[in-house]
Amino acid sequence: MLKEEICNFCGSTIPIGKGFLYVKKDGTVLKFCSRKCKISMLKLKRNPRKLKWTKKYERKIK
Repeated sequence: MLKEEICNFCGSTIPIGKGFLYVKKDGTVLKFCSRKCKISMLKLKRNPRKLKWTKKYERKIK
């Protein structure tokens, strides 16, 4: 049974059949909803709790 996944960077839901799946060398699987999230985490190494457009930022404020 397929289910919606949660983005590892921003915390939003990923619809079935959408998004990116990234596997690191150590076997860790990362799921991203968009290229914006993928680049922000892997290349730019941003903290999602400091970006206002992520759901993890909203959870920090509450």
